[in-house]
Amino acid sequence: MSEPVKGSVGGSEPAGGSVRELDQSASAAAYRPLPAAEDDGGARRFWSRRRIPAALLAAVVAAGAGLLLFDVVSVRAERPGMRWRRSLADDLASRPVDDTWVLVGAGAAVVVGAWLLVLAVTPGLRNLLPMRRRAGEGDVRAGLDRDAAELVLRDRAMEVSGVQSVRVRVRRSRVGVRAVSHFRELDEVRSDLDTVLGDGIRELGLVRRPALSVQVRRPAKKG
Repeated sequence: MSEPVKGSVGGSEPAGGSVRELDQSASAAAYRPLPAAEDDGGARRFWSRRRIPAALLAAVVAAGAGLLLFDVVSVRAERPGMRWRRSLADDLASRPVDDTWVLVGAGAAVVVGAWLLVLAVTPGLRNLLPMRRRAGEGDVRAGLDRDAAELVLRDRAMEVSGVQSVRVRVRRSRVGVRAVSHFRELDEVRSDLDTVLGDGIRELGLVRRPALSVQVRRPAKKG
């Protein structure tokens, strides 16, 4: 008795003309990206306004500036400065540079600064995929939410004969599909999924068409 074929890719028969095994456990293939659409200037990602980080930073800066201004005014009015500022200044003057708390504070400041720099130079809104613009649409830009794209492709995949369940994950550069088939040859099901999902990705109208990766397997045996 011959052993089942595992990890088979493609639908061709083995050398010698032997018949493919019916108890094949998995079929997978990874593909290059689909032909890219013509760049119509709408390939730029949507930038997030990042209201929450901006509001938090503005609140911290405003509070710090207000305290410093109040202290400066108090000193100019010949009143003693705030106790916490004098204690902090004396403490920082007496602590060595390699003190644990000084290093912790410096590390925290570096982390916060790096986080703010990343927010400043990255667009954000990773869940919103830019769509193509047609002639005559002017400056109107459209985007497709990843969850909606996953739902559309999942519905298309469930229409393929033999598919029992399917899981779709859409990323900016790749669409990963994992399906379970309870009948038909796995290579045939995968080939149909390649065709259906390839057409589905084109119909999404994305500026940057992601690569398609499809994996089909048998249901897990119970018991």
